[in-house]
Amino acid sequence: QVQLVESGGGSVQAGGSLRLSCVASGLSGTYSWYCMAWYRQTPGKKREGVATIDPHGTTVYADSVKGRFTISRDNDRNTMYLQMNNLKPEDTGMWYCAPCGMDAATYDHWGQGTRVTVSS
Repeated sequence: QVQLVESGGGSVQAGGSLRLSCVASGLSGTYSWYCMAWYRQTPGKKREGVATIDPHGTTVYADSVKGRFTISRDNDRNTMYLQMNNLKPEDTGMWYCAPCGMDAATYDHWGQGTRVTVSS
């Protein structure tokens, strides 16, 4: 079955850095074929995609994280990363990984997520 395991979250002060990791297993087909994404969920808001990386390595970022976060992947390890620099309090929340375009309500394979807390 599909397993997505996120790690690397923590508590930092504003301006600090974290590196999130996501290890995927059980995806149908080959991991390298997938567009993968990082999603953020903050209290009272819907889970939203904030960074994507497609099979060619092309990346797209939400305006809120552009210039501060870098998404990357290691296909040999079925692993995706999110380097988070210059963190802001509004980055606080639970962070999840999944294939691109997944809906929080209908995708069945969300992992446990990793919590990021940024204090001002």
